[in-house]
Amino acid sequence: MHFIDKVTVDVFAGNGGDGKMNFRREKFVDKGGPDGGDGGHGGDVILLATRNENTLATFRYQKEIKAEDGQGGGKTKMHGRSAPNLLVPVPVGTIATNEDGIVVADLTFDQQKVVIAKGGRGGFGNAHFLSSTRQVPAFAEKGDKGDAGKFILEIKMIADVGLVGLPNAGKSTLLSRISNARPEIADYPFTTLTPNLGVVDIDKETSVLVADIPGLIEGAADGKGLGHDFLRHVERTAVIIHLIDAYQSDVAAAYTTIKEELKAYQTALAKRPEIIVLNKIDGLDTEIVDDLLTQLKTVVPAKAQLFAISAQSGLNLQAMLFAIKAAVKKAREKVVKEQAKEGVPVLRLPETAAQWRVTKQEDVFIVSGNRIEKFAGRTDFENEQGLRRLRDIMKKMGIMHEITRQGIEPGQTIRIGSAGTFEY
Repeated sequence: MHFIDKVTVDVFAGNGGDGKMNFRREKFVDKGGPDGGDGGHGGDVILLATRNENTLATFRYQKEIKAEDGQGGGKTKMHGRSAPNLLVPVPVGTIATNEDGIVVADLTFDQQKVVIAKGGRGGFGNAHFLSSTRQVPAFAEKGDKGDAGKFILEIKMIADVGLVGLPNAGKSTLLSRISNARPEIADYPFTTLTPNLGVVDIDKETSVLVADIPGLIEGAADGKGLGHDFLRHVERTAVIIHLIDAYQSDVAAAYTTIKEELKAYQTALAKRPEIIVLNKIDGLDTEIVDDLLTQLKTVVPAKAQLFAISAQSGLNLQAMLFAIKAAVKKAREKVVKEQAKEGVPVLRLPETAAQWRVTKQEDVFIVSGNRIEKFAGRTDFENEQGLRRLRDIMKKMGIMHEITRQGIEPGQTIRIGSAGTFEY
């Protein structure tokens, strides 16, 4: 299966079922009352984060996600069946963004659920409108339309540690040595074409999740090589491990290249806690290793930790792992403190659904507003009783008063959103 980490999909929640307009017809009952049932609700579209998924390949050809519609109401006050919610499994770390670029779901832990499209409410049948003043309601509501829109689903892996380095630095070998991951390993560049995750048990109390980010090259931030496709996976790592091949002709340049690419992609990445690791030192004299470390010290931050290891033989791995443990612990504590600060409530005036606006375009008075447009969407504009009810609702909300104030005359048109029009 191909690794797909970014897709665009069309999402449709289910429409609500229409209410039924019906009157009871029974033997020996001269005039039966209204008995039309309510429509069922449409299904929601819900993203479900799961560790059982690691790619968005399912959506490579399935570009449309649609929940079922609710059933219409029936006779004898029978309610229509509400549609089941549609659970869409996606990998942990998936972000859903709408067409306006707003993040609507950020799935950070296993079994987390987020509704990205709400199903429409079922319409009321005419039995619902029976009252002392309305003995023969000859109208019923239409069901609401379900939410619909285009969404970008994107995987941004969540790991404690991100392994970065030029191609063939030995990241896959290191990950296979310290964790349960079994990535592909070979002696040529770009062996790893997809990010690999591994759980590293440092001691009985501490485990960290490590992501092997595929080999980067100079110009990756501009899209060269594997470019943006995998740089995004570094964004959420708490600590970055820079792995450098000891046999590079210039180890300082190898570090600087990766550092500059991270900075070019996202400035904050350059400030992320980091540990610099010189790999493949087995077979090298101590003097050579010391000289390489000295070269690195000229370009790395003053407080940065440097290690010389051999992922192949396991040399000095334990010391490196304990440094990772300490760095991850410190990063986690910082996140907890920041979340505590963000937890201070901010009071804002809520945007009420009852808000509306009337604008005039030539001889047409256009009414807009979430609540009134929903009422209008449920109304059959061809049914006089249904239209009369809509006018009553507009009168109670003060809309008819505003339309009159703006100088409407008999015969002119009132339009409510995209639901329909009627004459004043």
